[in-house]
Amino acid sequence: MGRGAVPAGALCLGAALSGILSFGLLAVAIGSDYWYLVRVEPARDPESLSSHSGLWRVCEGRNVCVPLIDPFGSETQEVPKSLQHLICMHRALVVMLPLSLILLVFGWICGVLSSLAQSCQLLLFTGCYFLLGGLLTLTGISIYISYSEAAFAETVRMYNQQHFDHVHVSFGWSMALAWLSFSSEVLAGSLLLLAARLLSLQQATRSVAI
Repeated sequence: MGRGAVPAGALCLGAALSGILSFGLLAVAIGSDYWYLVRVEPARDPESLSSHSGLWRVCEGRNVCVPLIDPFGSETQEVPKSLQHLICMHRALVVMLPLSLILLVFGWICGVLSSLAQSCQLLLFTGCYFLLGGLLTLTGISIYISYSEAAFAETVRMYNQQHFDHVHVSFGWSMALAWLSFSSEVLAGSLLLLAARLLSLQQATRSVAI
């Protein structure tokens, strides 16, 4: 290995730290209620009319939180057919994002084991595993974006458009944490793939030297 080259162990360490960071960010994002923000302006007391929501509940006014309808519960049968697609989208994202969190744990364990074993095949597998997990996280985020936009559009359609002239909607810091988690997950996978490549070259060099 030439001067200035990054050892495979350092790449694996970076991947492990990125994996931990990704897990922490996604866990906070899933458990928080600031994915989607609704602000009403102007108003004497904007906080009393504004709201913020997460994957599990919506908080209106001064943090008066109400659970969202259970997408797997029997009450979904009472939802009109025109809104059933929202239930399906909600059901998909509350499965994908927690599943991605679980996969991160197994990916981190596989990464540690493959690093200790100095196995190119295991490092390659774990790197691809992290990238696929990142794809799952990205899919969940994309579904939430589509879900929130569709839900707001349905709300506007059900009520008079004039009621929403002073309503401003945006995504909150929970969404930002989910994006950072996705980026960290992709970084972890990329570092593991690079470590596998570097370790393979090192082993090939040793074989030639012998």
